[in-house]
Amino acid sequence: MAEERGRGRRNRDRDEEQSDIVDKLVGINRVAKTVKGGKNFGFAALVVVGDQKGRAGFGKGKAREVPEAIRKATEEAKRNMVRVPLREGRTLHHDGKGRWGAGKVVLRAAPPGTGVIAGGPMRAVMEVLGVQDVVGKSIGSSNPYNMVRATFDALKEQASPRTVASKRGLKVQDVVGRRNDGASEAGMADVTN
Repeated sequence: MAEERGRGRRNRDRDEEQSDIVDKLVGINRVAKTVKGGKNFGFAALVVVGDQKGRAGFGKGKAREVPEAIRKATEEAKRNMVRVPLREGRTLHHDGKGRWGAGKVVLRAAPPGTGVIAGGPMRAVMEVLGVQDVVGKSIGSSNPYNMVRATFDALKEQASPRTVASKRGLKVQDVVGRRNDGASEAGMADVTN
């Protein structure tokens, strides 16, 4: 009896957690499989999801119908979500580079009011992640699959000053030092106090 109540509560918490997830469709392709009698057509969908608070994931799905492909991609994306530390809840802690295949991306932290300056699939990832100020550049392949994976490769290397300080056995102030990248709201004031 007690197990049933506990299980239901856990599912309800999971449903509440899933309800604030935003998903964006990056692309749909029509794909074909050649068989003896002709061609079987289907659809492949690429979707990114996130909670706009530092968690995001991507997934791809393939089916004979578009809605089914999108559903499959969304489910896979929700299963493969990663957490990315954000500075002040609006930008990245530091610049980063990512690569997947021939797709390369460069992500830079930006000062308040910059907005999301990134193209196509990179912009979708940043929006679902909850980043408000970032400058991104895609170099090489414009294939959406490779661009999304390269973006996640760059985001996986993000580390907050707190985690770096704990790994090095230092204080956060020692790691941060003097930030002069212009991406900090308070600038030098928070370092001197």
